[in-house]
Amino acid sequence: MPLDIIIGTQWGDEGKGRITDLMAAEADVVARYSGGDNAGHTVTVGDEVFKLHLIPSGVIHKSATCIIGNGTVVNPAVLIREMDALKARGVDVGPGRLKLDSKAHLITPAHIAMDIAKETQRGSGAIGTTQRGIGPAYTDKTSRVGLRAGLFADPEGLAAAVKAHITEKNLMLTKVYDAQPLEIEPVVAQFAQYAQRLRPHLVDGSVYLNEALDAGKSILAEGAQGTFLDLDHGTYPFVTSSSPTAGGALIGLGIGPKRVGRIVGITKAFTSRVGSGPFPCQLEGALASRLRGTGANPWDEFGTTTGRPRRVGWLDMVMVRHAARINSLTELAVTKLDILSGLEQLSVCVAYELNGKRIGYYPQDLEQLAQCKPVYETVDGWMEDVTSIRQMADLPENAQRYIRFIAEASGIPVTFISVGPGRDQVIYG
Repeated sequence: MPLDIIIGTQWGDEGKGRITDLMAAEADVVARYSGGDNAGHTVTVGDEVFKLHLIPSGVIHKSATCIIGNGTVVNPAVLIREMDALKARGVDVGPGRLKLDSKAHLITPAHIAMDIAKETQRGSGAIGTTQRGIGPAYTDKTSRVGLRAGLFADPEGLAAAVKAHITEKNLMLTKVYDAQPLEIEPVVAQFAQYAQRLRPHLVDGSVYLNEALDAGKSILAEGAQGTFLDLDHGTYPFVTSSSPTAGGALIGLGIGPKRVGRIVGITKAFTSRVGSGPFPCQLEGALASRLRGTGANPWDEFGTTTGRPRRVGWLDMVMVRHAARINSLTELAVTKLDILSGLEQLSVCVAYELNGKRIGYYPQDLEQLAQCKPVYETVDGWMEDVTSIRQMADLPENAQRYIRFIAEASGIPVTFISVGPGRDQVIYG
């Protein structure tokens, strides 16, 4: 069986958890391959809403085993808190169902303190991180001084590593950022407790996943954020510290490219982002408020992790085509189509104008991107409520045209359309 990969085609918040939940129903293993608890995936089952940050969305399905891969950075306090919350709601998160790759790197209180100190020092030039220690943890990983989850199997080694880590970071905090140092022994004691709880969940993720594939099992790879937050291919420096792309999935799980089957790009029916950075199609005023919602339900445009209102705009097909090229997408899933109901006309960005010239690519230079003006095509909207529709042919004609427009403009078939937050509110294309 193949490895199927779910990819966000925008700046994250596309509804990946929603589609992961659907596809996980047919998967034996759901694997998280990048990011940390800066990500937030919302899954709605009936009247229950599950907000997940580290544990793969597939955990809601009793048949799926879940693994947090080597490409992630894990705050053990957050992971345990999430495990306890799921267990309290009747979800099995024991070692038989939830695995943690021993090569995944750990986030410590020192990483969080460094994250806050750096953002504070940047002042008005702040990147807009979630201040959860993600960037500093990946920095330590790249600098070859990080702490891996495998230390949980070695109590003495863990204590020594944590002491050395906090000591080093305290020097940085006090000498460089003029911040308060951390008390070392309480952190050492905390991590000893985390080790007792998480040690039974440790596995060699690459071995586990490849053996599963060899045994004919299917694996669904779930990432965090989206293509335009990729460290290399996103709107640098307003990006995350990992690679939420198809290539990142292979590295973040230790699986080779010959194993890949479907690569599903999740595309919101409009565009949104949280944090700083250029946004060519951003809208303001009443229309932006209309797309964003009020925050009264999980379908509204407020970050699952941060709670911050998302910046919103019309659908940007230049972005979608860029994501398709970077990831070799085989299909698209369009989410939040229902939000567009009630708008008489919709605009779709099909190209940019840069210095008086029309371009069809996404500039990697931020100064150029900031100068880009969207070139829109206008399509007719629809008034009807689509939340109860389950067949493509039953959608309003203009909604069908909008979906066909997306498929034709991207060159990729649309195979999922979500029309509401509920698990059953989906149309299969």
